[in-house]
Amino acid sequence: MKKRVYLDYSATTPMKQEVLDEMLPYFTEKFGNPSSIHSFGREAKQAIDLSREQLAKSIGAKADEIFFTGGGSEADNWAIKGIAYANRDKGNHIITTKIEHHAVLHTCEYLEKNGFEVTYLEVDAHGRINIDDLKSAIKDQTILITIMFANNEIGTIQPIKEIGQIAKEKKVIFHVDAVQAFGNIKINVNDLNIDLMSLSAHKVYGPKGIGALYIRKGVKIHSLIHGGAQERRRRAGTENLPGIVGFGKAAALADENLEAHIQHVKVLRDKLIKGIMEKVGYVRLNGHPEHRLPGNANFAFEFIEGESLLLSLDMLGIAGSSGSACTSGSLDPSHVLMALGLSHEIAHGSLRLTIGDFTTEEDIDYVLQELPKVVDRLRQMSPLYEKVKGGQK
Repeated sequence: MKKRVYLDYSATTPMKQEVLDEMLPYFTEKFGNPSSIHSFGREAKQAIDLSREQLAKSIGAKADEIFFTGGGSEADNWAIKGIAYANRDKGNHIITTKIEHHAVLHTCEYLEKNGFEVTYLEVDAHGRINIDDLKSAIKDQTILITIMFANNEIGTIQPIKEIGQIAKEKKVIFHVDAVQAFGNIKINVNDLNIDLMSLSAHKVYGPKGIGALYIRKGVKIHSLIHGGAQERRRRAGTENLPGIVGFGKAAALADENLEAHIQHVKVLRDKLIKGIMEKVGYVRLNGHPEHRLPGNANFAFEFIEGESLLLSLDMLGIAGSSGSACTSGSLDPSHVLMALGLSHEIAHGSLRLTIGDFTTEEDIDYVLQELPKVVDRLRQMSPLYEKVKGGQK
């Protein structure tokens, strides 16, 4: 069997056995509809209540501030559209950044076509916003600031506490897309002054197709999905019972193992970054050197196409990514890398390797053994590289 190394944990994670074990009974014997008043329904409702408590505890919230959704993208859509339409009488201005996930950017673009004004903040060469730019962007009509906790491609962590403080002082609602940060960074929504926060289970060793939106008590928001009275009349549709149970267990495990998880992935990530920077020339590390997710490494290799690099690594059993899994069908260079000021050519040569709980030191050694050879072989086909190598301008 060919060796297989999975280094795409930012795209999705394998479900942990404990999570699956917790979920299984809710597909078969504990299958009740949580809205039913009989014992089968009550049993299902109790399971959802427990999951809500587990999720709330992991982010320092109250259980009645957690609302389950179909995933992170739905949570982003609900937060942004729901706040925009509920607060239209106060203003129509939203502030975000140029490097958000498309679930945020495309929602903001939709609102721009429907009478809202959006300011897209620039980021520095490491992908962080300038706090003074944020302060300058706020005006009387500003109703929402929506900024991701950590970037899905380059791993850069934003100064969330400072942003939350400014939003609180200016009385502007603050939404955070924490899909990548949750389970990788200690998060307390009260310490950080976060009003709404999007989460997703499949990034923390839970099931796909289930997410959540934290909504601070007292925040005025419209519903995105109308129908029945589920999720305290805020999000209609029969609950995904096994998914919710799995998310609760995954959140509890992530909270319990957070320090050990951070330590494990950070050591391997640092070894990977050090090894690649030493063994390969004409490469740069994308993202912030310090303020970054513990398991994220993103590189830009000059004189090669990221797509060729990915396919070559895949043939060796190494799974990586050239950016967000949600845009893999696009041939355009990453909007995140372009926002850092990279040229089209260099942005096209990007590789994201993300580490998780099941990554081993042997996996990293294998990548450090094979990746430099792949890069070298691909560069031999580049006329530009041959010129540079030959000292020509």
